[in-house]
Amino acid sequence: MGSWPYSVQIEKRAINPSCGAATSSCGVARIASRLESACLKVPRLICARRALKRFMLAWLCFALTPIGGSGGAAPAVGEPRTQAELEKLFLGVPDPKVAEEDMRALTSSPHIAGSPEDKKTADFVAQKFREAGLETEIVEYKVWINYPSEISVDVIAPSGVKMHGPRPEHVSSDPYQDDPRIVVPYSGFSPSGDVAAEVVYANYGRLEDFKRLEQMKVDVRGKIVIVRYGSNYRGVKAYLAQQFGAAGLLIYSDPLEDGYFKGDPYPRGPWRPATGVQRGSIGFSFNLPGDPTTPGIASVPGLPQSQRTLPQRAEMPKVPTTPLSWADAEPILRYLAGPESPRDWQGALPFTYHVGPGPVKVRLHLKQDYAYRSIWNVIGRVRGSVYPDEWVLAGNHRDAWVYGAVDPGSGTVAMLEAVRGLGRLLKTGWRPKRTVIFGSWDGEEHGLMGSTEWVEQHAAELDRAVAYINTDSAVSGRNFGASAVPSLKQFMRDVSKAVPSPKGGTVYEAWRAAGENPQQPDVTGSGRIPVVQFNADVPVGDLGSGSDYTPFLQHLGIASTDVASSGSYGVYHSAFDDFTWFQRFADPDFTYEQEMARVLGLETLRLADAELLPYDYENYGREITAYVRTAKERAEKTFGKPPSFDAALEAAERLARAGAAIAGVRPKDTAETVAVNRALREAERALLLPNGLPGRPWFRHAIYAPGRYTGYAATVIPGVNEAIDAGDREAIEQQLAALTAALERAAVMLERTR
Repeated sequence: MGSWPYSVQIEKRAINPSCGAATSSCGVARIASRLESACLKVPRLICARRALKRFMLAWLCFALTPIGGSGGAAPAVGEPRTQAELEKLFLGVPDPKVAEEDMRALTSSPHIAGSPEDKKTADFVAQKFREAGLETEIVEYKVWINYPSEISVDVIAPSGVKMHGPRPEHVSSDPYQDDPRIVVPYSGFSPSGDVAAEVVYANYGRLEDFKRLEQMKVDVRGKIVIVRYGSNYRGVKAYLAQQFGAAGLLIYSDPLEDGYFKGDPYPRGPWRPATGVQRGSIGFSFNLPGDPTTPGIASVPGLPQSQRTLPQRAEMPKVPTTPLSWADAEPILRYLAGPESPRDWQGALPFTYHVGPGPVKVRLHLKQDYAYRSIWNVIGRVRGSVYPDEWVLAGNHRDAWVYGAVDPGSGTVAMLEAVRGLGRLLKTGWRPKRTVIFGSWDGEEHGLMGSTEWVEQHAAELDRAVAYINTDSAVSGRNFGASAVPSLKQFMRDVSKAVPSPKGGTVYEAWRAAGENPQQPDVTGSGRIPVVQFNADVPVGDLGSGSDYTPFLQHLGIASTDVASSGSYGVYHSAFDDFTWFQRFADPDFTYEQEMARVLGLETLRLADAELLPYDYENYGREITAYVRTAKERAEKTFGKPPSFDAALEAAERLARAGAAIAGVRPKDTAETVAVNRALREAERALLLPNGLPGRPWFRHAIYAPGRYTGYAATVIPGVNEAIDAGDREAIEQQLAALTAALERAAVMLERTR
């Protein structure tokens, strides 16, 4: 018969220790011996009996050995044996060409949350997850959201001024701009309404802007207020307009913020053109993200109506609101009379801004189509081989107001390439020590819907979560930035040191070299300057809100990170955030997508396989100490002699000492390792407030929350600082006591491991 062509491979495989010394116990040798005896009874097979035995030993060993098994099993053929080998193999997988293909597919059509095109993107992502070897499911929720039926804004006075908006978004050349599926610009969660009134200009629509108008004796009650984008979340603008009695709200994009004042508008440059409009939700997500009809519970399809809050009773905006381009806003602002605006309220349009009221009068007509609509999360997981009940989570959202190349397509593409890299490792036989879960969230643009509903549905199980890794608008340019809880800030720096940069060197080196260079506007929050910085290292920002880390960190106390590579992103939430813009101005060769995939994947790998979790609570305690001292100084300016901050300061310093002590612990065995990791994980949970923040109990984190009047930027020790803002001495005392208790709980959690 000749020799068997498989003999060399058979001999190599047969030495696997799981079927070598242990062969007799697993029965493989016995089975092979019986097969050989059977062959001896057949003369024509006698010459092959030894080869057959070798083959059966190898084949049965392969068949009976669990893939990625733990214990003493040696790596499968080709499996990386060290963390360095593992990371090297992973870093070689993300491919700019594959990223480009995925971006083309994901941005081929508008895909607003709940649309058929949105469901197609869910199917696309699910298929990619399955191809990588992830156990995958599509999870549906039914959430209360609006689409626009009729949107019009008309100048009706003075008689010589004409404007009928919103005009179509159009430039001289863009291959995607005429798709009939592009939704007319509108505001998510705006009510319907038909209002005709004089106009008042209120700058950014901040609390201080409305108070300034009061000082100027300009009354906004019953008026249509026009404000510009920037400085705070659009939902805060709507909230304040409602509080001050406005009848309607127009939010426009001033060229000072992201238009020709910055540089050439699209298509010549990356900045917002005259007709570009920023869509967006005005939901009060700084009080309650997710479906406003199901606070605290998941909007699963079968949820009885009796368990939902009636929409008319839910916490939703009451003032009709819609966005405008600067081309549509220009005639409104040009013909306003009344006092000149304060000079820091002046935008870039070529005339002096006045505040009104009138003589410009506008009719605002909005008809919204509200319904419970399906959205679809895609969840992929790989079960851990050693600690399957510890979860490392990573995700970004998938829905877009139109095409969403940057927001969120660039994040989805980076995540898919990270998943493909992990899939390559899985094919070697590797399995993560901890369970890894990837989430492609839907409905984020309407108010963090998909992530919030999933978190609320799985709150009890998420007690086992190690961390949540987020990205959103992952690539809009070349400037890397990161935000994180303080315990993971150094971890983010360390990850960046291991990833190559398209600029040469490492991401960390490029990040550091950017140093003091002015940064472009950051819509994701990933490049925020931290409130405190103890050294000259690259700054890792603080987490506020505006993306899907919010429910994980601020509702459940799961340590979180967020990353982005930012640039001159002037088409945010417009029809021009498409493949053409992205390839021309964000990442022409898709190498920054490759970079971000590597960062996301390396974060995931290191957290999934770390023996000891890389949390730094000494730094956390030091940062909180600085927050408390700053708050004390603010209180002294307000009250002269404020309530005592001593107990809170001592608790923060105690947390720092406990963090330093646990960093020196070296567990002797697996049981001690598990105990230390549990303490590190649960110390973040200990910072949750049992009753939540005053007036917004869904937000429970004692250290970080979105600002009540900013909406995106982080407010640190929010209970204390917001009580100082309100000038409420009793509330300051209460919130200091709650903060102190939270810090002591976290310190005790760490001290128990000594």
